[in-house]
Amino acid sequence: MDMELDYGKLGKRIKEQRLKKHLTQEKLGEIVNVATSNISHIERATTQVSLPSLVKIANALDVTPDQLLCDSSSSIAEIYVEQDISNLLQGCTLNEKQMIKDIIAATKKTFIEHR
Repeated sequence: MDMELDYGKLGKRIKEQRLKKHLTQEKLGEIVNVATSNISHIERATTQVSLPSLVKIANALDVTPDQLLCDSSSSIAEIYVEQDISNLLQGCTLNEKQMIKDIIAATKKTFIEHR
């Protein structure tokens, strides 16, 4: 499956990671030597981030570029979806996990029937 670079999702992931690191747009801009307004434009997808800036942003946020770009690569996206599901299960009891598994199985069956 061919995927296009989704700047909206990229910007959202950058913002999520920035907030996890408790950084303001201004502070991230200082770290990567980019204007605060440019960070804002990148996060809102009103501008396209350059590859060198993306690498600097990823380094400043302690993530890899592929973590930020995972929505634009089907193989990477699959890995991160599976990690997201695993993260959602953290803290659940065995009984809760079994119920979630049953819900997933029923949902998958419905998808298959309606393809």
